[in-house]
Amino acid sequence: MNTELDNTRPKYRNLMLHVLCWAMLVIVPLFFHSSDDPWRQVWNRYLRWLGTPLAYMLVFYINYLWVVPRFLLKKHDWKMFLLINVGLITIGLCVMDVWHVVSRELLPELANKIPINPDRRPSRVPRYFWAMLTLSMFIALTVAVRMMQRWQHVEDVRKEAEAARAEAELSNLRNQLNPHFLLNTLNNIYALIAFDQDKAQTAVGELSKLLRHVLYENQQDFVPLCKEADFMKNYIELMRIRVTDNVKIETNINVQPNDSTPVAPLIFISLIENAFKHGISPQGSGHIKVDLSQSDGDITCEIHNTCYPKRENDKSGSGIGLEQVSRRLELMYPDRYTWEKGTSADGTEYFSIITIKKEKP
Repeated sequence: MNTELDNTRPKYRNLMLHVLCWAMLVIVPLFFHSSDDPWRQVWNRYLRWLGTPLAYMLVFYINYLWVVPRFLLKKHDWKMFLLINVGLITIGLCVMDVWHVVSRELLPELANKIPINPDRRPSRVPRYFWAMLTLSMFIALTVAVRMMQRWQHVEDVRKEAEAARAEAELSNLRNQLNPHFLLNTLNNIYALIAFDQDKAQTAVGELSKLLRHVLYENQQDFVPLCKEADFMKNYIELMRIRVTDNVKIETNINVQPNDSTPVAPLIFISLIENAFKHGISPQGSGHIKVDLSQSDGDITCEIHNTCYPKRENDKSGSGIGLEQVSRRLELMYPDRYTWEKGTSADGTEYFSIITIKKEKP
């Protein structure tokens, strides 16, 4: 239903633009006359002139609806295009002359007002020349309008194809993200089973809460920030279960419980996974700090953690998470985000700061 309405609106706007332009061309001459002229004389003169815009409309719409689309844009046949328009210009001149003669017969009052001396009758050559020039200008205008419409159509098709491709890519990223998140979480629970079955059981319970968000909310393009904040809290608590007391974990979630600011689901979770993966030493120590805030529609997620790069024999993870974050940001927030990341000067701390700016109205 919405698609049909969207397709109708451009056609309606195009029709109204045509009506407005021709109305201006036809009506405006009524306002250019001497204040001393009686309205009956002005009206009669105006009716005699109407043959001119009629010839313009005839030449314009035959080109607009048939000649330009078929012979110029489709077949690229310039010879036939020019030949047909020579005929149309001739027809247009005939329409002007016929209308002029008929109007003089139907409106003899104006013809009798100003008798014409046969010896001083003005030459028709200049009038025909200017009429031919004006008709040629309308033909050129038709070509310009059709070319512009064709370019706009091609541009719209390109944008639709690009949007479809982006949507397909986002869908593929979401499908990759679910198993990637689940695999990492199951690996954490598997590690817990070896030394603390009670914590592992608790972790399974926490995981079931998270899966609801992953399976349902992640299928939408955007979710309320408050729901994403709750998911991040639950995930951090799940990760907290498997670390020792020597790991200092700080969270600062400055998001109101009813904050409905839209955000892409799971957009920050890979950064938190990365912090837990590289922020804890082999001896089980380190610190992780996660800040999430929203101010005037701008969302900022800031993560700091101690930096312990993976050992060469550590095959866990493949970096797909951070690649997905980068690609999803480009697709969903083009020119609306900043991402600062790197290590401190002494190389002991890694930081990642993403700011998503509010969409301009």
